[in-house]
Amino acid sequence: MKAGRIFVAIPAMDELESLPLTLHDLAMQEDAPAFEVHICVNQPESYWSLPEKRGICDRNQQTLQYLRQYQGLFLHVLDRASQGQGWPARRQGVGWARKTLFDNILQTAANDDLIVSLDADTHILPHYLQSVATMMARHPEWPALSVPYYHPLTGEEHQDRAILRYELYMRNYALNLLHIGSPYSFTALGSAIVMRAGALRKIGGITPVQSGEDFYLLQKFRKMAPVGLYNEVPVFPSARLSDRVPFGTGPAVAKGRHGDWESYPLYHLTHFESIAETYRLLPQLYREDVQTDFIVFLQKQFKEMHLWDSIRQNVADFVHFERAFHQKADGLRILQYLRQKHREEPCRDEVALFDNLTLWIPERLPEKYGPERPFNDYSVGELDKMRDLLFELENEWRKN
Repeated sequence: MKAGRIFVAIPAMDELESLPLTLHDLAMQEDAPAFEVHICVNQPESYWSLPEKRGICDRNQQTLQYLRQYQGLFLHVLDRASQGQGWPARRQGVGWARKTLFDNILQTAANDDLIVSLDADTHILPHYLQSVATMMARHPEWPALSVPYYHPLTGEEHQDRAILRYELYMRNYALNLLHIGSPYSFTALGSAIVMRAGALRKIGGITPVQSGEDFYLLQKFRKMAPVGLYNEVPVFPSARLSDRVPFGTGPAVAKGRHGDWESYPLYHLTHFESIAETYRLLPQLYREDVQTDFIVFLQKQFKEMHLWDSIRQNVADFVHFERAFHQKADGLRILQYLRQKHREEPCRDEVALFDNLTLWIPERLPEKYGPERPFNDYSVGELDKMRDLLFELENEWRKN
């Protein structure tokens, strides 16, 4: 299947310093299909009346001026930052910026065209667009691709410690889901998603929540068909601090600098066991009710004891039942279940990580790493090596 055009979608708020670097990376792309870049410079309209936000307003205007004069790429600039053009109170945030970009692109994109979602501070290598186009052409069954990612370090110790700790959380979570064969084993980063325009149309576009829009977008794609997990060329998101959204990389790094990781625990492998058991029992669940801890959790979440009766009555065979099960027991329900299990059976992050790694790759673990050492005792270099160990393992599992 031959890929069509590529539309690169970039939301930008207060990105005067970083956006030129991302555009430079795009200008240096090699062997890529024809592509154009759509940028939405945005902010809440209320910023114009807030003295403490006036600097963002001014820098957004400078960004717009820079983009108007920019030469070297086929640019489409959407102005949602000038006075009278900003987001109203109930419609703001990166989710609305991405929706505005995607809706604008869908006006002209053919179904086989690709939309590459980036952030304005993302670094990409010269063959990135060519690589994702090749991968999507090779897998026409994929509606979208969750691209492998790798946060570059900044050289600032506290910030680097925070981003590495956050990556340990994300990679531990993804590896556990991959290990049990969950359909929702993707990692959702807005700067690391590629999708077919036709698939985006089919799911009704992106849900413009204030944050987490990337997670819900990939979940909608996964309910359509399997999402691709592997690409030979990763993407390099920024590791900077941010308080623009309630959760995600920026807030995690900001909290992590102060030692607050309560919202991002490393889940122990035993917390995934009931999910895995439920997956194994699906053929039996198709015929009759079975009880697992995860099923009891789902019954409470949906407030329905006979959760599977109506599904059994409305599907033709086990294949459709299994699909309907995963529609209900989706990525959000899995995350909610794991949070509950962690509250009920808390486990130190170091113990969770090393118990997981001892099960998966005992032969690769350096002797000086172990559950008795708190992460605070590791140097940045040691944490980086631990991150690389998980990155390599995750890429192996993503590929296979």
